[in-house]
Amino acid sequence: MHYCIQKTGELYTMPPHRGHLPQVEQPASLAELARTAIERAILAGTYLPGERLVEERLCEHLGISRPPLREALRQLSFTGIVEHTPRKGVRVMAMTQHDVYEILTFRRELERMALRLALPGLDPGRLDECRAALERMWPVAEAGDEGGLVAAGFEFHLSVIRLAHHKRIEQAFRSMSLQLQLCMAMNNRVRRDVEDLKGNVQRHEELLAVIVTEDRDRIEAAFDAHGNATFVRASLDELEGGSNQSAKWFAGFLDRH
Repeated sequence: MHYCIQKTGELYTMPPHRGHLPQVEQPASLAELARTAIERAILAGTYLPGERLVEERLCEHLGISRPPLREALRQLSFTGIVEHTPRKGVRVMAMTQHDVYEILTFRRELERMALRLALPGLDPGRLDECRAALERMWPVAEAGDEGGLVAAGFEFHLSVIRLAHHKRIEQAFRSMSLQLQLCMAMNNRVRRDVEDLKGNVQRHEELLAVIVTEDRDRIEAAFDAHGNATFVRASLDELEGGSNQSAKWFAGFLDRH
């Protein structure tokens, strides 16, 4: 899925064509809008983990000069979604098995901690935020916007984190925003054979339905079964750079699923 920036400064989707981005049209901030366009393209799978981002091509596709592009890439490097490699330029962050292990366990423990603190007696207002985040996923899925759905899915999970009323847990979750989304995007790609974008939203609906029961055991089981097993199996086959810790965790996870 491609993204173009309108004169209003908003993104709209363009038909997918791997390796190409639409031009940026008279935005208020070229660097910020270019950053958003590149970020969405990465989350949509236009550029894959480990793939080099060639400045000349990006300038051509976005219709901007090198200075704002370099600023956009610099901003993205702070989030961990792209990395600068000596003599190789800028590339999408390459994921190792150990990276996936760290990101999945980080997310798992923060979500569990937040829900343990939120239960019993979930805040009705915060639950309404979860429902609103879920509703925002539907039009994105219906538009076929893969990158946008990853971002919307992250916002849903953030709303679940917010059930705890715990600013530091929320800040920790936000601090890993794009790395978490990159992992979510990889998960979505390996699930394409078993789930379309609407199915993705339905899976999140089912998760929220379990959360409102306030049954802690059911909730934790639902989070553990929230589509990660498919991704973990693919990660073991496709990703290099494992460690003793990641191998042990992956083996235990797959034994339970």
